[in-house]
Amino acid sequence: MTPLPHPAEILLVEDNPADILITREAFADFKLGNTLHVVEDGEAAMAFLRREGQYARAPRPDLILLDLNLPRKNGREVLTDIKDDPALQEIPVVVLTTSNSEEDVHHAYGNHANCYIVKPVGFQNFSRAIREIHNFWFQIAALPSETAYGEDNHQNPAD
Repeated sequence: MTPLPHPAEILLVEDNPADILITREAFADFKLGNTLHVVEDGEAAMAFLRREGQYARAPRPDLILLDLNLPRKNGREVLTDIKDDPALQEIPVVVLTTSNSEEDVHHAYGNHANCYIVKPVGFQNFSRAIREIHNFWFQIAALPSETAYGEDNHQNPAD
């Protein structure tokens, strides 16, 4: 599979500052060259995805990394909203959470999550998981092209 013709746009939906930092460090360590956007609650995630308010010029993500335990709107609700919205439902969503609850796993897949990963413990294990996510989604898997969305989704916010 041919890699994306542009740096991947990844939306991390995570409220834990330590997990945000470790994710940024993992991307930096592997020099993945992606653009990592971070929002810290479910309402901000939906505003980003729908390009509302301060996110009016946000790019369309190629991948969403979604925690389940979020303030204001939890990740379960965000996942349902994404997969129920025809304009968003094709964006792959990787649930990346500390929950290993069978109920959460069933809910995630029942609401069309593309993958469910329990956050590995320790920087090396977490970093390796991030690299594997990147390799799978941007080196192996086929993703819809920008033209399938009917717009240029990777615009420069400074334009």
